[in-house]
Amino acid sequence: MHDAARTTAVLGPDEIRRALTRISHEILEGGHGADDLVLLGIPHRGVPLADRLGATILEAEGRSAGDLREISGSLDITLHRDDLRRAPTRQPAPTIIPPGGIDGRTVVLVDDVLFSGRTVRAALDALSGIGRPAVVRLAVLVDRGHRELPIRADHVGKNLPTSRTERVHVRLQETDGIDEVSIVRPADAPEAIADQATIGQEDPRA
Repeated sequence: MHDAARTTAVLGPDEIRRALTRISHEILEGGHGADDLVLLGIPHRGVPLADRLGATILEAEGRSAGDLREISGSLDITLHRDDLRRAPTRQPAPTIIPPGGIDGRTVVLVDDVLFSGRTVRAALDALSGIGRPAVVRLAVLVDRGHRELPIRADHVGKNLPTSRTERVHVRLQETDGIDEVSIVRPADAPEAIADQATIGQEDPRA
């Protein structure tokens, strides 16, 4: 009889908070203030992450939390995914673009995990049908490597080396009632190299 899959916690609430705070300051240090910034979360967990980044940016600029909807929204990618034939019942999520649109502004796409890059490709396709930003950036909480497309993140909370047999689970207070990032390994897999992961790498290329 096989043992159950093994789960290892990698990030807890404090680590997630610090990672998002650092990403927020990186965005500001890049010269992208709230006036010309749009944060678009990729459903589902990218949306609360975008809201958290937006709230931190507004606070750093001395602006009201009530302005969050001016800079933070969501971008549905359902119809642009390349796996619709395998998952045809996937339900679309709402696309919410802040007032003023995205034309000429800095758009930061926000997601929880960067893996193959196919989700980001779909997001770029979806974005092209909405407007023409001045620049598009990508912020992710976790980069786990194994890219299949030439896509990299500009802002990464944690670089997390994994094997393809492992799964990365992100749970957030807004969607799951807890803030946690964990790795799930098959019971018969060797120990992963997750302990070698580093936080805050400038270049998150896998």
